[in-house]
Amino acid sequence: MTTSLEKILRTAHQADASDIHLVAGHPPVMRVHTNMTSMDMPVITPESCQAMMREMAPRDALGQFEEVKDADFSYEIEGLARYRVNAHSQRGVLGIAMRTIKSKVPPLENLNLPEVIARLTYLPRGLVLVTGDTGSGKSTSLAAMIQTMNERYQKHIITLEDPIEYSLQSHCCLIEQRELRHDMPSFASGLKHALRQDPDIILVGEMRDLETTALAMTAAETGHLVLSTLHTVNASQTVERIIDMYPANQQNQIRAMLADTLQAVVSQTLFKRQDQSGMVPAVEVLLCTPAVRNIIREGRAFEIPNVIETNRAMGMRSLDASIAELYFNGMIAREDALAQAAYPDKLAQQLAA
Repeated sequence: MTTSLEKILRTAHQADASDIHLVAGHPPVMRVHTNMTSMDMPVITPESCQAMMREMAPRDALGQFEEVKDADFSYEIEGLARYRVNAHSQRGVLGIAMRTIKSKVPPLENLNLPEVIARLTYLPRGLVLVTGDTGSGKSTSLAAMIQTMNERYQKHIITLEDPIEYSLQSHCCLIEQRELRHDMPSFASGLKHALRQDPDIILVGEMRDLETTALAMTAAETGHLVLSTLHTVNASQTVERIIDMYPANQQNQIRAMLADTLQAVVSQTLFKRQDQSGMVPAVEVLLCTPAVRNIIREGRAFEIPNVIETNRAMGMRSLDASIAELYFNGMIAREDALAQAAYPDKLAQQLAA
């Protein structure tokens, strides 16, 4: 007896699962608010797993899997959800990991983000980075920011994604969404050509290499608002990661360019809520004041945490301050707060006060 793919995904949707895992030899498994749970369904056979992949994957992804035993693509069930899918081989059998992407972009005000994030949607130009680990809510925050601008401005928005996650509908703005491999060969190529497509706002799914990073900064420098992501956990690490992408003999020039273009770094960490079901983000925010620009220009990124602490009135906040606020509001557990803190010992003293 086999279970249909649609039944698995509808069951996961009803449980509000963030991820679904289909591995031959195991029953379907879903992740619900960080916990992995086996579904009450039959074990997936190699044949049924292959059939599910053929049901979901476009032809090029099937070819890629045959060649390298890994393939990334997107899948959608109309009226239910979109999924970011990775198919891979493990122990010689097929495994499929699916990340749920809610079909409707949540309003920015519903994401429990600090008020300063809404202010970033008024920026006319520059580079805004949303960072964090995989699954920290970066894509959702960026989609909500884009949707907010879509309801306010009459501008041209281009997104470059891998894969397209939220399907964004043009409202006041004209929105074009381009997907890696289907609409462009690389982020760098898509970004290079986007600059000739009369954009006002560009979303780059990830600044994953030097060429993409350089083009994103150039776009920001030439008057566009550029939103992108990095897999970094705080603002100082983000600045250092960008600088370290470049050869040593170019780093002074890049520090100056980054200092001129960077507007903000928003770093997110998701926590399981203890007051109700769901997740809630702790958020570090760095705003690029003249003092921060000097710090970046002079290679003193290690001073960024102190600058954040002393500029709370402007809307800046450290990760640990955000975690403490969630704890004192009864949203997260003490052990979870300390496990994710940048300075656990210092935070433990603050939580005990």
